[in-house]
Amino acid sequence: MSSPGAWSALIVDDEWLVREELKGLLAGYPEIRVEGEAGSVRQAAEQLARRAFDVIFLDIQMPGALGFELLEQAEVTARIIFITAYDQYAIKAFEVNALDYLLKPIQKERLGQSIARLSGRAPEALRHKPKLGYDDVAYVMVAGSLKFLQVAQIRCITAGGNYSYLYYQDHRRELVAKSLQEWEEILPGEYFQRIHRSALVNFAFVERVEKCRNYSHLVHVRGVEKPLVMSRRYSARLHHLLPL
Repeated sequence: MSSPGAWSALIVDDEWLVREELKGLLAGYPEIRVEGEAGSVRQAAEQLARRAFDVIFLDIQMPGALGFELLEQAEVTARIIFITAYDQYAIKAFEVNALDYLLKPIQKERLGQSIARLSGRAPEALRHKPKLGYDDVAYVMVAGSLKFLQVAQIRCITAGGNYSYLYYQDHRRELVAKSLQEWEEILPGEYFQRIHRSALVNFAFVERVEKCRNYSHLVHVRGVEKPLVMSRRYSARLHHLLPL
C-alpha cells in the first residue's frame, strides 16, 4: 500500500517490458507511487500538460524524439531520473548536477540508491560532486527550462543571490537556478576563475583587461556588452591569466 506522502511518478520508456519491470521494482518502495506511464515523448508531454508529477523516470534513447526533448516540449518541474543503456556522454553531467541515472538493465540495488537520493538519505559518498571538464556538459535550469550547456561555451557568470546570470554562446544573459559558489565548485579552475565576489569568468573568452586608477581592472569578455570589474584582491591572485 502506498504511503500518503509518496512521490508521484511518471515512467517514460518506449519499451513496455522496461516500464513493467520498473513498476515491479518500485512496488517495493512505498515512498514512490507510479501514477502515469508513457511510451514516447509526445505521450509524456500530453500527460504533463494535464498534471504535474514529483519524479519522472525518463528514457534517453527513444524512437522519434530523445528523452531530453521532453524538457523542451513540456513544463517540467519534477525531479528526473534518466534511464540509459549506454549514454556515457550524459552520465557525468547527471552526477555533477546532483541528478541521477539508471543503466539498463535496471538493478534493484542501484534503484535503491536513486530512491535514497530523492529522499535525502544517500550516503555522503553518493553526494560528492566531481568537477566538470572543459569538454563536458552542464545540466541546469535556465529560464524555467532544464537544458544541457557546453561548458566550453560559457563566457562568464555573475551572481544573482541564490541564482546566477549566465552568458552562454551568443545569447543574452539567462537566469540560472545555481549559485555562483555552486558553479565555482564544479567548473574547471584552469579556465574559470573569480574576478570579483560576484563574477566568474571563462578566461578563454577574455579579450583584454584595462587597468584602473584604484588598482582594480575592467575585464572585457568576448560577446559580453559591458566589461566586468576585477577587484584588486583578485587581480593580484590572477596576474598570470591576465592579457595585459
